[in-house]
Amino acid sequence: MSAPSTWPLPKDGVRFVTPAFMVNKLARHPLTRECYPAAMGFYPEAESHRMQRSRHDDNLLIYCVEGQGWADTETWSGRVGPGDILLLPQGVTHQYEASAENPWTLYWVHYQGSSTAVFNQYLGYREDREPATNIGVSPRLIAHFRGLMAAHRTGYSTRAFINAANQLRHLFTEIALEMRRAQAISQRSFDLDAVQSFMLENIGQTLDLDTLAAAANLSKYHFANKYKALTGYSPIKHFLNMKMEHACHLLDSSQLSVKGVAAELGYPDQLYFSRLFTRTVGMSPRAYRSSVRK
Repeated sequence: MSAPSTWPLPKDGVRFVTPAFMVNKLARHPLTRECYPAAMGFYPEAESHRMQRSRHDDNLLIYCVEGQGWADTETWSGRVGPGDILLLPQGVTHQYEASAENPWTLYWVHYQGSSTAVFNQYLGYREDREPATNIGVSPRLIAHFRGLMAAHRTGYSTRAFINAANQLRHLFTEIALEMRRAQAISQRSFDLDAVQSFMLENIGQTLDLDTLAAAANLSKYHFANKYKALTGYSPIKHFLNMKMEHACHLLDSSQLSVKGVAAELGYPDQLYFSRLFTRTVGMSPRAYRSSVRK
């Protein structure tokens, strides 16, 4: 693996390299072999911290929470500051350095596995895009990094490292969500959270594209395109998914009949509701209720 820097570690800093025997276990274990941490750490106010790698054998994710620094790859050069995520996949030549005047505070993790390219893609990495993305300083992400680093105090417990590998997956999914939120804010097109809250508040109503676009204060065309770019779904399809999620909750948690659940969600026609539910969930409402109440 790519060795972490040898920056002098202060008392409140963390630098932990997963030992080779544990890496071998994680690389073979069915619960971890797709992605697992090879090293991780926390560098507070990392004065004089710098690193250069012409050969990069694993993947590196850096999260800056304070201060600033600079990073370079063969195709990009830029500042890294508070709230920035820097993703450096395997094989990417790079160098980075803390600011002398305002050195950065970093959380970081090196990771390996058979599916790391898939995870990197999920995090938005493309060779033609900048490797740094600002998502803001998130207490939730900081908590995930700290949870990940808890593995270094377990006496090399295999179960603890399996948990760390799954913490890493969770961290990636949280980062992807934060990236989506940051993208929505940066576009200043509309407040995605507000629109989705409006959908949930009206989950029992019939909302058309005109109504949703008006709630976002956009034309139908721009609203539909921007919504799909941010969520991967058309607004009407996403609203339908929300309705079916709520239908699942009602089928599991209430004694309402299928007709009653349909009525709660604004469908006077039970058969139409059942067809929509089956198409979305993959089974009929009655079959779903039976499957979760076994």
